[in-house]
Amino acid sequence: MPGWFMTKGDDVTDLVDELEWRGLIAQSSGLDALREALASGPITYYCGFDPTAPSLHHGHLVQLILLRHLQLAGNNPIALVGGATGMIGDPRMSGERTLNPKEVVAEWTDRLRAQIEPFLSFEGENAARMVNNLDWTGELSAIDLLRDIGKHFRLGTMLAKDTVARRLESEEGMSFTEFSYSLLQANDYRELHRRYGCALQTGGNDQWGNLVAGLDLIRKADGDSVHVLTTPLITKSDGTKFGKTEGGAVWLAPDMMSPYEFFQFWLNTDDADVVGYLKTFTFLSREEIGRLETAVAEAPFRREAQRALAREVTTLVHGADATAGVEAAAAVLFGSNDPREVDASALADAVAHLESGTVTVGETSMVDLIIAVGMEDGRSAARRMIKDGGAYLNNVKIVDEDAVLAETDLIGGQFVLVRRGKKKLAVGRIG
Repeated sequence: MPGWFMTKGDDVTDLVDELEWRGLIAQSSGLDALREALASGPITYYCGFDPTAPSLHHGHLVQLILLRHLQLAGNNPIALVGGATGMIGDPRMSGERTLNPKEVVAEWTDRLRAQIEPFLSFEGENAARMVNNLDWTGELSAIDLLRDIGKHFRLGTMLAKDTVARRLESEEGMSFTEFSYSLLQANDYRELHRRYGCALQTGGNDQWGNLVAGLDLIRKADGDSVHVLTTPLITKSDGTKFGKTEGGAVWLAPDMMSPYEFFQFWLNTDDADVVGYLKTFTFLSREEIGRLETAVAEAPFRREAQRALAREVTTLVHGADATAGVEAAAAVLFGSNDPREVDASALADAVAHLESGTVTVGETSMVDLIIAVGMEDGRSAARRMIKDGGAYLNNVKIVDEDAVLAETDLIGGQFVLVRRGKKKLAVGRIG
């Protein structure tokens, strides 16, 4: 049923209408023409991801979700990892990019491929393709670039791009290397159009100029009409930029942002933003999102919508098992569950930010433990804390101040969880 879309539930609607409702469309080369192409489809479409970092982030997540929506509607996706364009990098508003060594770009290309794969199906009638633009750009000579591609570009148009104009007005200016980036991206679209009949390119709204360059190149060089579509920059309700944390970007790679941190980022979404994020970042049905919107209005303290958002997005990026581990770890930190019964790595991520101290199995007493993790400064105060019933080891009340830390107390053989009252937490780590 090309041109139509189904979500988690019974909703069936026009695909373009669905994407607009979910806030996934900013600009296009013509929505009516795209709607007609999708209705008579399926069509082949692509989005490119440059390995200018070792991980994708929340901005790329919007593109991955759009790719998935289009595939679920029966269209044929191509995910391009820019092994060639990643050696240059799309021009930024400020400052020339550092050119990474080829070996680093190759390593990051493999990492990005692995992050993209779970979002798409590579089986069935509309199986996804994964391509690397180094396969054709690496064979492109300077003469071919200038004669076959460069002749179709006009300097006036290229200089008018906002990023280029701002950089040229700055003291640093812009190198020819970055200036030529749009030629390479445009050629990617032409190459995919020629090889696979690709007729739609998607990207972030900041990529509009590059996307249109590809559309124009195909029209001028091949005489064909194709489409481009951008997603909007996701912002908060107060207009500020979305996706920054104390540690920087919201990375999709678990070794750069743990699943626990990732889950907590979404869980901390403001009430004013959560419904919009549910539309954009999840595949929940309109009916379910409507129900959660009502929950936000009537019982915001329950944070049901935020929990649904965090669960859905974490599962999408890290998988159901990782999400279950994260929620179990959270239940330990904010409840009375036995921490030794949950995944140790998930709990380790959850307690990474807590104050900690060094302890020794068979030597550290409960009094010493409380002092070591900074709960109290002296032995008398530590004893008083235990006597008053406010000290907990692994969520179990400490009753014997002379008891010594045992091997069986350790979580994953690495640490123990110490609690004061209901909220103050710390970690004792094996030295």
